[in-house]
Amino acid sequence: MSEQAAPGIVAAAAATQRRMRFGFLLNLTLLGLLLLMWLLLTLSTDSFATYGNLSNLARQASLFAILAIGQTFVIITAGIDLSVGAMVGLATTIVAVLLTSGWSIPVSVTATIAVGLAVGWVHGFGIVQLRLPPFIMTLATMTALRGIGLLVTGGQTIGGMPLAFGRFSRESVLGIPDLFLAVIVVAVPSYVLLHHTRWGRYLYAVGSNREAARLSGVKVNRTIYLAYILSAGLAALVGVLTASRIGIGVATTGEGWELQAIASSVIGGASLFGAVGSVAGPLLGSVLLTTINNGANLLNVNPFWQRIITGGLIILIVYFDQLRRSRRA
Repeated sequence: MSEQAAPGIVAAAAATQRRMRFGFLLNLTLLGLLLLMWLLLTLSTDSFATYGNLSNLARQASLFAILAIGQTFVIITAGIDLSVGAMVGLATTIVAVLLTSGWSIPVSVTATIAVGLAVGWVHGFGIVQLRLPPFIMTLATMTALRGIGLLVTGGQTIGGMPLAFGRFSRESVLGIPDLFLAVIVVAVPSYVLLHHTRWGRYLYAVGSNREAARLSGVKVNRTIYLAYILSAGLAALVGVLTASRIGIGVATTGEGWELQAIASSVIGGASLFGAVGSVAGPLLGSVLLTTINNGANLLNVNPFWQRIITGGLIILIVYFDQLRRSRRA
């Protein structure tokens, strides 16, 4: 590490610690808000606190949670991935085509996730090597992936997948839906990677100050590749789980889910300015947003209000994040 870089790294590390403390307090606040919402919904309608409704809520929140975890890796580096919703749609078609072509379930799932990892590598190449802004690069692939999915399927729905493939999304262990268990399988290694490995520290360093990170020996380019590969790979996994849940492959599946993922991550404490984020945050954010949607449906609230509430939460949290940054400057 050069002498010029050292003060910048120390300052960046201190700033990151302050933001992490803010994120922890925000997560506690979100947890309290979530528990309050559950209590109010339980008192307001008999349909909320039923096993059927709660298991359905858990299944839907699980898909958004996995997407949001992947999105958080990217946001920590001060980037954005707008293509995850389109990747979900493409993954549902790929796994459906492979399964209906006679491929085994393990091979079909592995191949589909491999495509997602490849898409993430393309994102990294465009951002690192071609120096394209993440917004533009992932916006372009969002459009392209939708087009590829529609081209492959001819705009048609693909059905006829094996019953064993769809069984996973409907079954549960000790009353806990398998889809929710899939979140745990993703969240635990993600937590270890982000908070207890060198690569996790690299992600925060790149998001805090890319030049200072480079001068301190951080492999900035590899770190950016890693973030986008994880994001696209997890989006492909969500596509596989979605195909299992709905029983068909549809290229238009996941429309708008990229916004849901970003919203879950940001509401969970990730900063769009980079260097702040956790695994617990997007989990809470996704459950909170799913609860809002679920509760609004049960209470027969106009669905347009759901989007207004989500937008308002994003504006409020980003405003406070920006206000906190200006006070620290």
